[in-house]
Amino acid sequence: MYFFRKNNPDRPQNFNLKVMHFINATAILLFVLGILYKIIDWYIL
Repeated sequence: MYFFRKNNPDRPQNFNLKVMHFINATAILLFVLGILYKIIDWYIL
């Protein structure tokens, strides 16, 4: 149930955790864009 827990105001916000989430979201976005590019490349060419 880690993903569905409520926001705890007593838990400190860590800058490293925010940076890690930003880099993770960027990596997932680039991966999805790469997959879409390859699918489009296969069907058009």
